Amino acid sequence: MEPVTLTTDRLVLRPFGPDDAGEVHAACQDPDIHRWTAVPSPYGREQAEGWVTEVMPRAWAEDTEYGFAVRPRGGGPLLASVGVHVSGVPGARAYEIGYWATREHRGRGYVSEAVTGVARWLFTDVGAARLQWRAEVGNTASRAAAEKAGFRFEGTLRAALDVRGTRRDAWVGGLLPADLGLPAPVPYLPAVSAGA
Repeated sequence: MEPVTLTTDRLVLRPFGPDDAGEVHAACQDPDIHRWTAVPSPYGREQAEGWVTEVMPRAWAEDTEYGFAVRPRGGGPLLASVGVHVSGVPGARAYEIGYWATREHRGRGYVSEAVTGVARWLFTDVGAARLQWRAEVGNTASRAAAEKAGFRFEGTLRAALDVRGTRRDAWVGGLLPADLGLPAPVPYLPAVSAGA
């Protein structure tokens, strides 16, 4: 896929590039990012450079991941990272979103605003029928951001995450186009319980 730049009320979300390496490296020194994400630990400058100059451009080109650097619309520091992992074949694709925020910019709603912007793009331009969010059980900040963006909590998946060689339980949530007031690419027939 050709990389795209998105905007929201307060933010610009653009593909990562070489100029982002320093800020990505600095952000990924945060113990909370190491605790709750799959970012390698320790995380060196060479890993940040490889990620923004090789991994992300290749992922966009191969249509396997869309990564966005989140910054203020008028310019300014890196606020967050939002990435969408793509799996499956065209016509039967699955999309899963992940994110982190820089320590000094947490708690201001940037992540939920960016996630909503990415979700709208996925539903309207890419044709996604569903977007999934997973986080390790206990990551209440990630869950709050997902729910603020419109995700519905769907349960707990046992041993669903591999965190540095240890299986962990994960919370899971889903977002559908209708949750954002958008039309779905295909009709959706929800399950009806036997007691209803």
